Amino acid sequence: MDTQQETPRIVVGVDGSRSSRAALEWAVRYAGLVGGTVEAVTAWEVPGEASWSAPAVDATFDEEEAERRLVDEVRSVLGDQGASRVHEKLVHGHPVEVLVDASQGADMLVVGSRGRGGFRRALLGSVSQQVSLHSACPVTIVRPTAADR
Repeated sequence: MDTQQETPRIVVGVDGSRSSRAALEWAVRYAGLVGGTVEAVTAWEVPGEASWSAPAVDATFDEEEAERRLVDEVRSVLGDQGASRVHEKLVHGHPVEVLVDASQGADMLVVGSRGRGGFRRALLGSVSQQVSLHSACPVTIVRPTAADR
């Protein structure tokens, strides 16, 4: 019997919203308690595709810019020292599919309660609701604090 235990992997969805910032902070605190690692995942699609998108999408957005903004978002929430404990991952695809795929082999998937999707997302269904139904691991849905709202 192998007595070595793998380091817990905590996946967190990041989209630049207040809820995802709160989820990122929660995931880092939780990983610290359980001795885990944090993987911050952003789904990226070409502008105009119906998607949960990387932080601050605009008409000139490209994959390199999405990756830079993900790194900047993590650093703005956690500072340089905190960000050094997080692995950023930009994945092309629909956010539900990206996060459900990322949940494979993870110990926890953390998402915010409300992302950047607005009215269009309400018509299509919430990312947090869909990942809670289809994730391969437990899901924590984090609401922003009163100070963040």
